[in-house]
Amino acid sequence: MDFNMKKLASDAGIFFTRAVQFTEEKFGQAEKTELDAHFENLLTRADSTKNWTEKILRQTEVLLQPNPSARVEEFLYEKLDRKVPSRVTNGELLAQYMAEAASELGPTTPYGKTLIKVAEAEKRLGGAERDFIHTASINFLTPLRNFLEGDWKTISKERRLLQNRRLDLDACKARLKKAKAAEAKATTVPDFQETRPRNYILSASASALWSDEVDKAEQELRVAQTEFDRQAEVTRLLLEGISSTHVNHLRCLHEFVESQTTYYAQCYRHMLDLQKQLGSSQGAIFPGTFVGTTEPASPPLSSTSPTTTAATMPVGPSVAGLAPTGEAALCLEEVAPPASGTRKARVLYDYEAADSSELALLADELITVYSLPGMDPDWLIGERGNKKGKVPVTYLELLS
Repeated sequence: MDFNMKKLASDAGIFFTRAVQFTEEKFGQAEKTELDAHFENLLTRADSTKNWTEKILRQTEVLLQPNPSARVEEFLYEKLDRKVPSRVTNGELLAQYMAEAASELGPTTPYGKTLIKVAEAEKRLGGAERDFIHTASINFLTPLRNFLEGDWKTISKERRLLQNRRLDLDACKARLKKAKAAEAKATTVPDFQETRPRNYILSASASALWSDEVDKAEQELRVAQTEFDRQAEVTRLLLEGISSTHVNHLRCLHEFVESQTTYYAQCYRHMLDLQKQLGSSQGAIFPGTFVGTTEPASPPLSSTSPTTTAATMPVGPSVAGLAPTGEAALCLEEVAPPASGTRKARVLYDYEAADSSELALLADELITVYSLPGMDPDWLIGERGNKKGKVPVTYLELLS
């Protein structure tokens, strides 16, 4: 019990000394040991890394989970060391509603069939989103969070310890300065009644006491200086490790971009497949009409743009195709284009012909297209010079 009380009293004294030193420094009444410029630069870079890592982490969490309530719930589960329950994505929930609507409104009706197709596409989009969130959380968010909760806490702890060591060092310097000043005063200033032997004794005794105080203060200063230097070296090594942290975060950033690229590529493929399906079904449901617009609403897009709406010529009732593959080439060569109804079309992206009845396409080239009675609405006849063949509608943008 006595030992604990002594330790408590000692800790209280140290805390009081540091508080006094810190207060005097703030009011400009005490000198402060300054760190070198390199050390200050390391501290500034570490603080910037911590601040921007927090902002990037929080905003990435918002990107992956826009719902703030869901983010709070996931945070509580993590703090309680419990597994976060599986959550249905917005795309999967929309797919569920569409499927239920199709079942109730009639899955054999045109609207019901379209709802089912869109629901399947939305379900695939939701699954791709789930995979992206999972991959981004592991490869990007987790390393950032580990830095803030691990390395940065260690750095902050050592910085606080360095601050305490500096306060102790400056307090020892101030104590030594005061002790030397008092010793010099006791040595050089005689007592007001030098003729009395008693005053000579008191003066000598005071000088000896201050000399001992100076020796004690010098010893404490050496100890404090050693502890400060040791702690400064430990902190410096941790701060220099921020460079390794930057390298690690750079690698994680590349992985995040890679996962995001994969996610958007999957979404593009799913939506392109859905667009083809809807174009085919729309041509079958509304024969004799154009799919999309006859005039582009904006300037032509580049060959890599996946969003341009396809258009077709007026066609008759939908059939399986033109003719058997063996006869298609012959028929196409013998059939002349109609007197009216031909249009110019720009090719959106490259297409490799599957057989001799089809026409290979190159992105951005211009061809003449027209339709024949009984053709599949997903196809048109394309001409380029003396070459003629079937071309898919989804690869074209009609111009005139």
